Amino acid sequence: MARKPNYGYEKRQKELAKKAKKEEKKKRKQEEAEESPEESPEEE
Repeated sequence: MARKPNYGYEKRQKELAKKAKKEEKKKRKQEEAEESPEESPEEE
């Protein structure tokens, strides 16, 4: 009997990856804003 795939685990991993990527992007934007204070980010 074949084991059924654990879709919940796959979904969780995908969500964690997306969250990590979002955090990295946010962190990078913040660092760029600190380097060039004359340009303020419009989005937030």
